[in-house]
Amino acid sequence: MTSQSRPDLPGTYVFDGPTSRRGHNMNKLFMSLTDAGARTEFLADESAYCARFRLSDEQTTAILQRDWQAMLDLGGSIFYIYKLAMMDGRSMQYLGGVFTGMSEDDFKAAMLAGGRTDV
Repeated sequence: MTSQSRPDLPGTYVFDGPTSRRGHNMNKLFMSLTDAGARTEFLADESAYCARFRLSDEQTTAILQRDWQAMLDLGGSIFYIYKLAMMDGRSMQYLGGVFTGMSEDDFKAAMLAGGRTDV
């Protein structure tokens, strides 16, 4: 499905081919963080590590500022973004809260109650 023909799903993030291509280098950086040595290198100099992956200025800024929503908007896959969040001690529920405008606790409670009811 192309981005031109995808359904209109307000409030739904669609990770399609164009989004994947836009975030490819950033997602490669996130995936590299599965390696302990890479995590050490990243933490030693985050800017230099980002430069190795030829990120856009906007992507680098989003990573350095931990702007989770911007990472998603710039082509990040939630599954890869989570690898960076884990390095910061953040949970998937924390990210779920960020992406839905809820606190982590409210997001957890909504999931335990059967899911979001605001959509």
